[in-house]
Amino acid sequence: MDIKLDPSRDDLPLMANTSHILVKHYVLDLDVDFESQIIEGTIVLFFESGNKFKKQSSSTEETYPSESNKACKFRTPEPCHIPVTNTRTVSSKMGYNDFVICGKGEKDTSGKDGNHDNQEQASGISSSKYCCDAGNHGSEDFLLVLDCCDLSVLKVEEVDVAAVPGIEKFTRSPKLRNQIVCELVALPADRWREQLDYYARCSQAPGCGELLFDIDTWSLQIRKTGVQTATDFPHAIRIQYTTKPQGRSVTWTSDQSGRPCVYTMGSPINNRALFPCQEPPVAMSTWQATVRAAASFVVLMSGENSAKPTQLREGCSSWHYYVTMPMPASTFTIAVGSWTETKPEICSSDDLATEKSFSPFEADFRYVGVCGHMEYPCRFQNASATTQEIIPHRVFAPVCLKGACQETLLPLIPPCLSAAHSVLGTHPFSRLDVLIVPANFPSLGMASPHLVFLSQSTLTGMSQFCGTRLCHEIAHAWFGLAIGARDWTEEWLSEGFATHLEDVFWAKAQQLAPHEAREQRELRACLRWRRLQDEVRNSPEDMQVLRPNKEKTGHVSDSGSSVIKHGLNPDKVFMQVHYLKGYFLLRFLARRLGDDTYFSFLRKFVHKFHGQLILSQDFLQMLLESIPEERRLELSVENIFQDWLESSGIPQEVTCHRPGVRRGH
Repeated sequence: MDIKLDPSRDDLPLMANTSHILVKHYVLDLDVDFESQIIEGTIVLFFESGNKFKKQSSSTEETYPSESNKACKFRTPEPCHIPVTNTRTVSSKMGYNDFVICGKGEKDTSGKDGNHDNQEQASGISSSKYCCDAGNHGSEDFLLVLDCCDLSVLKVEEVDVAAVPGIEKFTRSPKLRNQIVCELVALPADRWREQLDYYARCSQAPGCGELLFDIDTWSLQIRKTGVQTATDFPHAIRIQYTTKPQGRSVTWTSDQSGRPCVYTMGSPINNRALFPCQEPPVAMSTWQATVRAAASFVVLMSGENSAKPTQLREGCSSWHYYVTMPMPASTFTIAVGSWTETKPEICSSDDLATEKSFSPFEADFRYVGVCGHMEYPCRFQNASATTQEIIPHRVFAPVCLKGACQETLLPLIPPCLSAAHSVLGTHPFSRLDVLIVPANFPSLGMASPHLVFLSQSTLTGMSQFCGTRLCHEIAHAWFGLAIGARDWTEEWLSEGFATHLEDVFWAKAQQLAPHEAREQRELRACLRWRRLQDEVRNSPEDMQVLRPNKEKTGHVSDSGSSVIKHGLNPDKVFMQVHYLKGYFLLRFLARRLGDDTYFSFLRKFVHKFHGQLILSQDFLQMLLESIPEERRLELSVENIFQDWLESSGIPQEVTCHRPGVRRGH
């Protein structure tokens, strides 16, 4: 039976029933409206059935109870009243940059009346109650549960992918919608451009019937009458929705130049207030998004392509991004504002970007063999990518900070990227944008695929502060993004590694002599120890545990739903225990094994687990298996933490519980 949510606790629920059905791809089509402070549009979800195909006999067995009532109230269309042509779909004229075969042009906005505050009027959907108790009509229908919060859902419909022109050339079953989607998501990695194009075409297909849905505090629940299994549930659905100005995933504010902007922090509730999705990390998916905004704004997003604006009409531009590496939906990030790109004043062959080159700990750290992750166009199998020390990068900021970025940030990116490559090898992502976010950003930085947010405070003073923080976020490309935690309570797998590696990267970026690098590391370790000591003395003990779920770490309910321990506790965002305890553990390992052995192992670990989700035991088991047998006893799981406490000078009362982010945070 599934875990029940206790409203008095501070755990964050992950509601999606990922054991039954998984989102493989999202297609977002959004408009950003700064006057009303909402993002509105549609999202099309493409599914594949999960590993479990049992019927739901009761919605409460697969989800947490609704705060409003115990019965499920589904909205359903009045039969025959709403023609399919009234659905809000994207015109086939809409362009998809870089890969789409179809032409470019303006999106059709006919039928958009702006009355989205009245859900029933805007969507043509009326309310109808369907009791979910056993024995009542509809109780045997399969229920799709998506993570959703602070959203107004207007319509949910099945997408008629079989109506896409030319689809018969792509599939063996052109009349079977679910089979079309199954074949689409299973296309091999070398056909990724074709796959993205078909995703785009299918997302523009007309609707073929509205679906029943209900929305409560933490979830969107969808079903189709008479469909009793995940296998038979529509594998392509379109959701029309709007965000809310107060939505916790989206921050509307002004930049340092006083111009309006919006960005997604993704914390503490991740992206469920930006779009309905499957939040559990196991739901790794790809996405593509078209975002329209006034022509004066720049749209930055987690995407592999450096998007350029396409003018749709006077005063309005469209931006399109995509990713081909499957990742949790929580890593999706967007920022829209009057950003200015900062470029070097003088570009020459003597520039720092081309001058500095660092030797890795070993002459060659490329490994031959098939990757262990699901199939996608992997850079670790791309010969040119493995030797690319500095990936293409851009810097964006409000216009008033352009000078500070040119002076402080821009010169640091090439040496920091090169230093990271010298330590860990292949950059998991093909490019990097760095954005100086507004002053209300509550952190020093945040890493997402292809996009890093940095606080304005990193630009103050000397380059030391900016450089170390930049190295920290670059490290997340490997630990937190390319390799994610299967259980988000194990934040040390992301933050502990990034904290430890920021020192290593920054020392190499500065080209410090060995004794200088050692002195710098010892000073930073001393400062961190004092910070950890203060935190341990002044915070609840259960908030200090690296694996707060303990023996239940990584466990989920039968449906795939779970909770993030302390995920809604307001004190959690101010704590750094998972950063600092993870850092001291890894520092101990590096000191005990020696840099050459430790970083050689770390590169092998990255190569084995990139593109995958892990628990702490995956790291510790591979570590113990990788060292000589005579040294395993001293590094056994039973002794490792006691030795670590002693070598780090940390007294016994600072307990580091045996370790097993949110990904990318």
